[in-house]
Amino acid sequence: MFDIEKIKDPSFIKKLSTPEMQVLCQDIRTFLINSLSKTGGHVSSNLGVVELTVAMHKVFDSPKDKFIWDVGHQVYIHKILTGRADQFSTLRQFKGLSGFPKRKESAHDCWETGHASTSISAAVGMAYARDLSQEDYHVVAVIGDGSLTGGMAYEALNHIGHTNKRLIVIINDNEMAISPNVGAMHNILGSIRTNESYLTTKRCLKKILKNKSFLNRMMYRAKGSLKRFVIGDIPFDAMGFKYFGPVDGHNLDDLIKNLNFAKKADKPVIVHVKTTKGKGFSYAEQDKLGTWHGVGKFNKETGEVFTSQKENKVSWSNLICNGLIELTKHDSKVAVITPAMINGSALNEYQRLYPNRLIDVGIAEEHAVTMAGGMATQGMKPFVSIYSTFFKRAFDQVHHDVARQELNVVFGVDRAGVVGADGETHQGIYDIPMLRPIPNMTLMMPKDAKEAYDLLYTAYQIDGPVAIRYPRGEVTDMVASYDSFELIPVGSWQTLKTGTMAYIISMGPILEDLVNLAQQLSQDERLDVGVINARFIKPLDDKLLDELATYNVPLIVYEESAVIGGLGTAILEYYNETNQVVEVKRMGIPDLYVQHGSVPEVLEELHLSLQDIKAEIKEVIKK
Repeated sequence: MFDIEKIKDPSFIKKLSTPEMQVLCQDIRTFLINSLSKTGGHVSSNLGVVELTVAMHKVFDSPKDKFIWDVGHQVYIHKILTGRADQFSTLRQFKGLSGFPKRKESAHDCWETGHASTSISAAVGMAYARDLSQEDYHVVAVIGDGSLTGGMAYEALNHIGHTNKRLIVIINDNEMAISPNVGAMHNILGSIRTNESYLTTKRCLKKILKNKSFLNRMMYRAKGSLKRFVIGDIPFDAMGFKYFGPVDGHNLDDLIKNLNFAKKADKPVIVHVKTTKGKGFSYAEQDKLGTWHGVGKFNKETGEVFTSQKENKVSWSNLICNGLIELTKHDSKVAVITPAMINGSALNEYQRLYPNRLIDVGIAEEHAVTMAGGMATQGMKPFVSIYSTFFKRAFDQVHHDVARQELNVVFGVDRAGVVGADGETHQGIYDIPMLRPIPNMTLMMPKDAKEAYDLLYTAYQIDGPVAIRYPRGEVTDMVASYDSFELIPVGSWQTLKTGTMAYIISMGPILEDLVNLAQQLSQDERLDVGVINARFIKPLDDKLLDELATYNVPLIVYEESAVIGGLGTAILEYYNETNQVVEVKRMGIPDLYVQHGSVPEVLEELHLSLQDIKAEIKEVIKK
């Protein structure tokens, strides 16, 4: 038995026998399940790479050798083996251990990531740096088969394949990203993985080739020809890589042997490793929907995932899905595109009802957006469901391929705002500054379920692209009924409460709290503050802004978004261009990366809590 919390560095693994490493792997799994049941986190992806991570630290010498983890959500075992197990009680909590690689945490984390398909490009950069500096170390990128649906991975493979630089790419093939994988590469890996003729012949050849006679050396040279004859050309061979695999990702001896082969190669290497996501925890291992990809606290005995969802509440993602289902019932032109986020964006029911209209393109945001543009040119009404953090990857496609052609593509910007435990790589705080400067773009955010349905309906009446942003979290449920959908005049704001001393301008579900805060200030402190729902971030409600300018009262613009280039900036720009003097105080995310923690903790740290808003109101009125 190993005391996991006392591990300081991975050097001890070098001295372990295979049976001892197997015990270590079992102890790590037990530790992970116990720890994650109390904190939540990425369960399945980490349980699937226990043996792989141990084998990597057995064969290579971190931190001298560089390990780059694609996405980074499978890095928990690496963190344990590099001395951070004693911090796991703080995992993904405010000022605690990050759920992703973090260079400031350890010298063993050489690259930070939270998005897919970046690892091979980063590895290529490190390989070039090593060679140009005349240093000697190995660079190892671990990329899931799901991440091979992303274009960056192919750009990097295409580049490094012809250079002959030493680089090792480990493909962690578990047939799952968050949801089951799609695409041609998934099918190619599957054909290699399951071709029994090749695998049986390969095993027989290995036995024969233990004899190093001249005849057997000739047979060894013929092995590549046999492989091509049985399963056809493997694309990695054609791209200039040495290919090893498929390797059983839970067999330590096979892993270590093949990693040692890769270590000795003098050219780029692919090691194709077959793993089982959720290995060793039956509930995660049997999961086909992605439920155990990332979860909150859970009962390790029963598999019950604890939830704080209240009665009559539903996630914003579910609500938007319900609206799309209702629109599709009445309009055969509607279709939904998602970049590998069926489960994440709660589109499962849409997929069940309209399997031919739910198009999963894999982790390929750029392709999703341009594909939607192509559909729109032919009269279709595509809805692209995409997380705010991932939307940044498709800026050029939104600008060049959709907006420039005034195509009516509707973007559902999921997880807009502060998202909590996933931290700085996943915060949805940059979509407004990204989208606002794009011509022809309409940008909206609903405050509740009724407004969400109405804005969704309105979005398809607009000539040009539309983005509807909505947060992570819950909203009071409401049945979607096409007959009750209403058209909202584009660019119109809504005065929720009038005031004589100041106005708060904001958008989204925070408005309910702001109205309550304004009423409290009126009752308790006789401060008469108005509240305005800026449901259209672009275009602005010019008429209402002109009217507010005549009141000669300060305006406080609150947004759970980057303050630079946000709604507050847009309002200041408008008043400047129209030569109107209005005091505008902006409250938003400052010019920094926002760390992980609960949303209330993060907002308090950024001085954006309701108490901070209250203090700001009193301050501007006092002045």
